[in-house]
Amino acid sequence: MPQKIMINGLPGNVAKMLVRHAMDDERFELIPFSLTGPEITEASLQEKGVTISLVGPDRRESVINDILKEWGEFITIDFTHPAAINANAEFYCRHGIPFVMGTTGGDRQKLVDAVESSTISAVIAPNMTKQIVGFQAMMAYAAEQFPGLFAGYHLTIEESHQQGKADTSGTARAMVGCFNRLGVDYNESDIIKVRDPEDQKTRLGVPEAHLGGHGWHTYSLVSPDGTANFRFVHNINGRDIYAQGTFDAVLFLGDAHRRGQAGRVFSMIDVLKGV
Repeated sequence: MPQKIMINGLPGNVAKMLVRHAMDDERFELIPFSLTGPEITEASLQEKGVTISLVGPDRRESVINDILKEWGEFITIDFTHPAAINANAEFYCRHGIPFVMGTTGGDRQKLVDAVESSTISAVIAPNMTKQIVGFQAMMAYAAEQFPGLFAGYHLTIEESHQQGKADTSGTARAMVGCFNRLGVDYNESDIIKVRDPEDQKTRLGVPEAHLGGHGWHTYSLVSPDGTANFRFVHNINGRDIYAQGTFDAVLFLGDAHRRGQAGRVFSMIDVLKGV
């Protein structure tokens, strides 16, 4: 039986991409509603012949009960805006809707607290790309096994995303802790955030076709005397790669929900392990 899902954040690009993939995936049944922001004036949008109603903050309390009554239990996917995620999470918890949160930013501890005090569980991750999550896990393993390995080294973290991304990359922020445990003195505020399309194209080499949707990250470590240089790079063009990890998270969460797990926050590491 297909897993019912509602994808919030339309008409945003990531949400649109996920809708297109979900409609072609027999594992899922798409609920034709999407919670959106107060700035969105459209009442609906069309995707592959299906009309999806866009529900603003002023209507969602009255609409959600009708959706639950008509569709029954479902999982929601949140790719909205950093300013909205805490209110969104509280909304999902209040109405008993398990959710996968791919939006970065917000008060992350408050986000966790809301889920842990609720009757639902959630997958919350700053990056849904399984391969990058695996890379982060390897770095976390190195930090645990070899603390201080890069003591004294100078670190530069540079991340480039489309101009409309409001916050600093959650993936880059998550890596800071690993490098700290590896002995590097570095703060999240030191992350270089590139959002200018011309700089991305001419200096970094981001293909023009992907200036509107990409995630390029470079972590450079230089020894105190400048004779050794280590560099880790992961560059993603487009957004399609996020769909696979997001849908794996949905299926994982659906299984956890059916097993009655409540008040738990899962990571993408949990999803990869299948725990």
